[in-house]
Amino acid sequence: MGSRNVGIRDVARAAGVSATTVSHVLNDAPYARVSPETREKVKATAVRLGYGPNRLARALRSRKSGVLGLVSEDVATTPHAGRIILGADEAARARGYTLMIINTAGWADHGSREADVESLLERQVDGILYATMYHRYLEAPANLGKVPSVLVDAVTADDSFPAVVPDEYGGAAAAVEALLAAGHTRIGFINNTEDVPSTVRRLQGFRDTLTRAGLDGASAPVEPASSDAAGGYAAARRMLESGHPPSGLFCYNDRMAMGAYRAAAELGLSIPGDLSVVGFDDQELIAASLHPGLTTVALPHYEMGAWAAGRLIDAIEAGSGEAPRTGAGTDGGTAGTVLLGCPLVTRGSVAAPREQP
Repeated sequence: MGSRNVGIRDVARAAGVSATTVSHVLNDAPYARVSPETREKVKATAVRLGYGPNRLARALRSRKSGVLGLVSEDVATTPHAGRIILGADEAARARGYTLMIINTAGWADHGSREADVESLLERQVDGILYATMYHRYLEAPANLGKVPSVLVDAVTADDSFPAVVPDEYGGAAAAVEALLAAGHTRIGFINNTEDVPSTVRRLQGFRDTLTRAGLDGASAPVEPASSDAAGGYAAARRMLESGHPPSGLFCYNDRMAMGAYRAAAELGLSIPGDLSVVGFDDQELIAASLHPGLTTVALPHYEMGAWAAGRLIDAIEAGSGEAPRTGAGTDGGTAGTVLLGCPLVTRGSVAAPREQP
């Protein structure tokens, strides 16, 4: 039989059972009344004859390939954000789908991004996940909507695609609440300078949380800088050398917090004895390696990937032209945007202030 494809009827004849029994065994039909001995016999016969389900034939019958495409704007080359891919892949596998990944370096080149999407469409993917390496506004490739699509860590200005993003506001609130709970009332924020959603929403969460606690959130000290260790260092020096320095610092990300640690050390301040610090992102290579370990807010990369894959598969299996949408969260996102929580990860960088103001 090696000269032609082996089918279910061939296995049935060789095993001495009906084609229905073979189908039940090879498809693991949950309610099939087949004895363990018969099951083993059918499986052994299928292996001996070289039988295997023809994915192409099944795809032609169902008009589905069982493949999801993921366009990654440099996510694949970013260690901590690579968990988006892991979450999407594991969620897809759990429902019988395979993930096909293209890492595009053309985030600023519309033609390159459209070519990458087209490459997936040519391979008959059932739907596409489009993931960016940080939360930002996206001008989607023109051909993205040809199959059901979901954005990961990005939104469009016109709400044309369902999306999943971190709750930046809620994460900032959790960071500030940790400092307030420790007794700090003089809290500063070292923020990013880029015009991205996280810059705006983390600042708003910072100010609103202080205001809800009865403090003057509107006039609380904020120092913007580049979102790296050098920027965090420079901003922390300016804030800590002011006439009324804070006893607690909330930093836009863990890299800036690392710079704040250096500034504190140069000024003879201990962490958390003289200065408490909270970061954002939970980049483990940074946060867990600092001394003391950095209390920070985790971005839900894995959860975003898993949620997006599940929502995309729901749309594919429902036969709809787009992934179903859901309501916005407290972040003020659009109707097609889902917010996932950013939990606090407690380590050793927060303690009560030495002196009450």
